[in-house]
Amino acid sequence: MYLKSFLEQYNNKKIKIYVDMDGVIADYILGEASNYDKKRPLLTSISKLEEISKMDNVELYIFSATRKSEGIEQKHIWLDEYAPFFKRENRIIISREENNFTKSSTLKALYMNNLERDGSILIVIDDDPRNLKEIRETNEDVVLLKDTALID
Repeated sequence: MYLKSFLEQYNNKKIKIYVDMDGVIADYILGEASNYDKKRPLLTSISKLEEISKMDNVELYIFSATRKSEGIEQKHIWLDEYAPFFKRENRIIISREENNFTKSSTLKALYMNNLERDGSILIVIDDDPRNLKEIRETNEDVVLLKDTALID
């Protein structure tokens, strides 16, 4: 698996991986931001991440945004069912509604920018190039990967 072999270059360091949900582990149809209970799980990506979660030096986080605040609990329910290896305390789900409907890309970039650095290798996996681009603008130390890193 590409991602696992990629991570091996950091085998002596702590790695924190921040994984987007929509389009990465949950099927996302453009314009359908709600109805999370109907999102199809992307089982291949989920199983690869579950395998990665068992690596001693890796800590996995969900790193997602939702348009409305009620989407936070919907995403937790979905994760509990399809990807329970993402611990609740490692689920960062940001409400755009609670942040003046700021763009997801800006909210994610701000979160990463304000994240306390502890010497860990920080990796973000996302399917949206806008998110990756905006994170890169203020977080040069973060390793950015497209969701294709989960595909062999």
